[in-house]
Amino acid sequence: MELALTNSSGSAGSVEVSDAAFGVVFNESLIHQVVTAYLAGARAGTRAQKNRAAVRGGGAKPYRQKGTGRARAGTIRSPLWRGGGRAFPASPQRHEQKVNRKMYRAALRSIFSELARQERLVVMESFSVDAPKTRGLESQLKALDLTDVLIVVEQPEDNLSLAARNLHRVDVQAGAAVDPVSLLRHEKVLVTVPALKQIEERLS
Repeated sequence: MELALTNSSGSAGSVEVSDAAFGVVFNESLIHQVVTAYLAGARAGTRAQKNRAAVRGGGAKPYRQKGTGRARAGTIRSPLWRGGGRAFPASPQRHEQKVNRKMYRAALRSIFSELARQERLVVMESFSVDAPKTRGLESQLKALDLTDVLIVVEQPEDNLSLAARNLHRVDVQAGAAVDPVSLLRHEKVLVTVPALKQIEERLS
C-alpha cells in the first residue's frame, strides 16, 4: 500500500509500505489488553508499611497485667497504640502483566493501520529544527496544522527534543521505541520516512 507524503506546502508524492504492517484489521480487544499491560508495567508498586514485628521497640511489657485498671497490653507496638504497627500493612507488589512479543507487535500493526485509515498518520521525508527553540518548532507544526502530535523520527536530535519538551501536547520518540500508549494519546502522528521504514522492519 501507499501512504501520502506531506510537506509544509501540501502533498509531496507517496511512499510504499507493507500491507502486513499498515493494512491489517483493527483489533480493539488486543489493543486494550496491550495498553492495559503497558500501563500496569509502569506502576511502581513500591508502597510499604510496617506490621507490629517490623516497628522498632516495644520489647518490654508496658505495665503489669493486673491492678492498673487499664486494658491488658503486651507491647506498645500493637496496632491499637499510636506509633504501633499496622494490622494489615501494604506490601511492595508487582503489577506487571505478561504480553508476549507477537501480541505486542500485532497491536502496534493494528494501531498504525487504523491511524493510516483515519488519516491521522502524517508522513514526511524528514523533520528537524535548526535550534532548540520551542517557538521554531511551534511555527513548523502550525504550518502543518498540527497541535496535538507525536513526532516519530529515526533518532531524536537534541534540538528537537529540547524544543518539544515545553509543548504539553507534543512528544518526540524514536521509531524503534514507539509505544502503543503514545500512539493513542495524540490526535495525529508525524513520522519521517526513515522512521517509517524502521517501524515497518520492526513489525514485519
